[in-house]
This record gives sequence, structure tokens and C-alpha cells, in this order.
Amino acid sequence: MPDAPRIRGISEAYDPAEIERLRLQLRIQSAIIAAQRDALQNEALADRAMRGAQMGLWECSLPDERVRWTQGVYDLFGLSPEAPLVRQATLEQYTPDSRRTLTLLRDQALANGTGFKLDAEIRLPDGRHRWLRLTATVDRREGIPIRLFGLKQDVTDEILLLERTRQLAETDALTGLANRARFDARLRVPVGTLLLIDLDGFKAINDAYGHPAGDACLREAGSRLMRTCRRGALVARLGGDEFAVVLDESLRPDAAAALAQRIVEALGRPVDHEGRRYRLGASVGVALSGSEAGDLFARADTALYAAKAAGRRTFRLFDPAACPPGRAAGWLT
Repeated sequence: MPDAPRIRGISEAYDPAEIERLRLQLRIQSAIIAAQRDALQNEALADRAMRGAQMGLWECSLPDERVRWTQGVYDLFGLSPEAPLVRQATLEQYTPDSRRTLTLLRDQALANGTGFKLDAEIRLPDGRHRWLRLTATVDRREGIPIRLFGLKQDVTDEILLLERTRQLAETDALTGLANRARFDARLRVPVGTLLLIDLDGFKAINDAYGHPAGDACLREAGSRLMRTCRRGALVARLGGDEFAVVLDESLRPDAAAALAQRIVEALGRPVDHEGRRYRLGASVGVALSGSEAGDLFARADTALYAAKAAGRRTFRLFDPAACPPGRAAGWLT
């Protein structure tokens, strides 16, 4: 009976050097696979960490404008990772002001090869708004931009806190109107029309009935001024019973007089507080543009002085012919 065919082992099919070479290749491939697995794990870990910190990485290749985001950026924009990324569509989520600024900075960065940082406001698909801090770096090859990349982070809480702090620094705590600091800052740029207002009879009420009654009168006066003045006017409490209204535009004398008269009438109505009725009045001085802001304040103050001299509860427009000596200009407190 013939012998069965004999199968050769590896050691008989290959020489020892070839076997060692194959073993080395297997070890190298195993190391590469392990490194790739570790890299993927590290990338996933980094992505989870960034998502927890409400941030993510982004890049945009050039010139084809292909956009790539990590999961964290999808979260920031309120989008699903399966959503198609089209740069123009994502750009539409930025508010108009932020979109204009972002476009300008991006164009400058590509032209100059420099990066930029921007706090921008976006609108989410559900209608909510969010603030992002966007950083961008330009990647160039032989002087030609080939990629923009960077980081996006949610800074909504930070922006809202800063805005709240600014509002507190510029707001009168009692009335909610602008305070003296904000008023003074406003006078550093051109002003169209300025009205200075003193409450007539306030001191007597405050002295006779105490601060709660006085504070109620001041709050009501501030509320009535806000309702009486046109949108865009800066209404401020300068201190005590002194108020001001600042308008960007220079009103015609008849329009300014009509506004002043409405203020006198609004502040002349009784104030009811805790079962008592208090009667106030208002003296108003008006100055129109045509001089520096400091001069405008002095002119409005001169007109206010004239209104008080006329018996209070009335208004006066600035009239150079009626200026008392030394009160025509250059007086700013």
C-alpha cells in the first residue's frame, strides 16, 4: 500500500531567516494596530473632555471650503452629527452683526496670514441664542492659505455676566434708569438734544413723609419719563431729584417744546403711594445741538434755571438773550 502524502511544516517550507522576517512584520503590524487603537481612544477621550467643557475643534479646507467639526461643535450649534456641513448654511446661524465681523476678520486673516479671535453670537435651531469664542489659525503652503482651523467654545455665561456687570455699573439702582456715569459717557460724543429736569416739590415730600415716599415718587417719575420719551432716548437720573433726557437727533424747536411740555404734564400728575396722594411738578430746561456737549449741558442748565425763575412746573428752551451773567457757556458739573 503506497505511503500517504506528507505535508511539510513551516520549518520545512521556509528557511529560518524568512520565518524571522515574517514574525518581525507581524510584530510591527500589531504595534501599528495598537497605536491606532490608542490614538482613537485618546481622540475619543479628548473629544469627550472638550464636549464636557462646551468646546470643539473645527477646520475649513481651502479653496473648496469643506468644513469639518468635532462632536463638540455640533453640540454648540444644536445640530446632529449627521447633518450636512455647508459653510454658508452654518454662517447663517450667526446674528447679522457677528456674521459681518466674522467675515471681515476671516478675509483679513486670509490676506495677511494671521489668526484671529472673536466672541460671536449665534442663533440655535430652537430659537435660543448662544455666544461662542472662536479662535482661528491660517495654515499656509508656499505662502498660499490651504486651511483655517481652530477652536469654538461656549462663553454665553461669561458674556451675560459681563453685560450684567456693565448694566449694574451704568444703572441707577432705585429707578432702573441710566446713572450719572453713563450720562457723562454719553456726553463725550455728539448730542442732538438735551433736556435737564428737576422735580418740583420733591424735597418737601421727602422731608415730611420720609424716604419710602420719596423713593416711590422718584421711581414713578423715572417710569413716566421712559413712557413719555421716544424710543432711543437716554433717560438718566443724575442724582437726587435731577433727571436728564439725551437724544441723538437735534429736534426742531417746536418738537423740543412739545416734548418738554409732555414731560411737565406727565410729572405733574399725582403719585399715589400706600394710601397717600403726592403732588409733584417738573421744571425742564432744553438745549439743542450746535455746540460742544459741555456747552450743551451749560445751555440746558441755563434754560432750567430760567424755568425755575418763571415759577417752576414749566419749561424753557435755551435763549442766549436771557442768559444770566456767567451762565452762557462752559459750565459743566
